[in-house]
Amino acid sequence: MRRLLLALLAGLGLTAAAVTPAYATVFQTYGSGVNIRADASLSSAVVGTLSGPTSIDVDCQKNGDLVSNSDGTSSWWAHVPALGGYVTVVYVAVPEDKLPGVPECGSEPPAGDITLADVQAMFGSRIANPSLVETGLPSLNQAMRDAQINTPYRKAAFLATLVHESRLEYNIREIGDTRPYGGRGYIQLTGDFNYGPAGQYFGIDLLGNPDLALSLQWSAPIARWYWTVARDINPYADNLDMGRVNAAIGYPAGAEDQRRCDSFKNALNYLTGSVPSGVICTRPAPLQGDTTKLTRSQFETLSGF
Repeated sequence: MRRLLLALLAGLGLTAAAVTPAYATVFQTYGSGVNIRADASLSSAVVGTLSGPTSIDVDCQKNGDLVSNSDGTSSWWAHVPALGGYVTVVYVAVPEDKLPGVPECGSEPPAGDITLADVQAMFGSRIANPSLVETGLPSLNQAMRDAQINTPYRKAAFLATLVHESRLEYNIREIGDTRPYGGRGYIQLTGDFNYGPAGQYFGIDLLGNPDLALSLQWSAPIARWYWTVARDINPYADNLDMGRVNAAIGYPAGAEDQRRCDSFKNALNYLTGSVPSGVICTRPAPLQGDTTKLTRSQFETLSGF
């Protein structure tokens, strides 16, 4: 069955091939209800489930618990950063019991990835739950790569934003917010005007199941969606314009703007060794009010950037 599926996938051009990001390889799973686990063991927490055959980006593989099905046996598990966990190789459509051409997982993260030690150095006591933050970092780093958040200025702006939105905790719900579409996840997605388009973008029903925005699978991709699709925030970071970054996130101007700008400077100092001149902490006058419900084009018109 496994080899038959592999032949079929080959005919459709869906066999393993190197893709962006450069260090990852894409594979196809088969079967339904395949669990994604936090580690390479059957006792590890389930962090997601693949409802059917799925294309997965694998950056490394790890030897763990032995798993068997009707097609074979394997103790190898594929690490899928975008999903924040591991999938047993038994349900990956390859004839081998170990993924070909994929390195074994080591102790060091991919070059350029943000670590728990990094964010603790940048933001100190704002990292209130280190183990939870660390659990989410693989998916968050993947989202940053996908969003081209790949320079110190962009990383500093993105991380400073998220540490104020969610303390860099992927599953946080806005305290006291009982609205169906209240703040959730890394970027505190808010409003049906965001849940609807984000769900359409990813092909998931966020309006029907808004708590998906709290999941390890979707929290970081949704933050990436907001940063690059609902808004285009990287150019503001490139210009050291934290005022416009804050306005793009969507809340009225006030003391919070300066707090976030201070966190931006702390992150810049850590990432570059100094705070560059020219950091902008204030918003332009047209963006002083609540910018939450503006469309991207409306925001860019008011921004004048």
